[in-house]
Amino acid sequence: MAGRVVAVHTSAGHEFSKSARDAIMLREGLGVEGDAHFGATVQHRSRVAVDASQPNLRQVHLIHAELFDALREAGHVVAPGELGENITTRDVDLLALPVGARLRFGDAVVTVTGLRNPCQQINEFQPGLLKQLVTTDAEGHVIRLAGVMGIVSRTGAVAPGDTVEVELPPLPHFPLTRV
Repeated sequence: MAGRVVAVHTSAGHEFSKSARDAIMLREGLGVEGDAHFGATVQHRSRVAVDASQPNLRQVHLIHAELFDALREAGHVVAPGELGENITTRDVDLLALPVGARLRFGDAVVTVTGLRNPCQQINEFQPGLLKQLVTTDAEGHVIRLAGVMGIVSRTGAVAPGDTVEVELPPLPHFPLTRV
């Protein structure tokens, strides 16, 4: 499988949306240089409040651009970076990846740890958007569509237009859950 990077984003503060960049630097074991979530231990405020010593499994947030296409059809205009992702991709089925899948962006490698669990802030950004990003299937299982989270496994730069190569982990594969 191969896809491409549509856009990259960072924010030094804990704002909801992130600003577009020409390139971002991923640092092994730490995340996106210059981003508020950069660090080996948790940086998300709610998780820091519970236990600041937990490992940071949410160093990099990735969203598939196809989500924005679907949201537009549902009446929500959302641009890359506005949901707080660091990397926006196209032609990679991020939500179908198993835990431990590796995404290669040239030298940089991100290992997928789980699904983003969107919060109420999304409705403050656009009323009704949360219902589009968290749904249930016919059996009543919760479906999270707001992208995936990962850790940086190899340092390198990522820029729009870069190729995304997917490397699956050895079997058995485990489905993504929220992290």
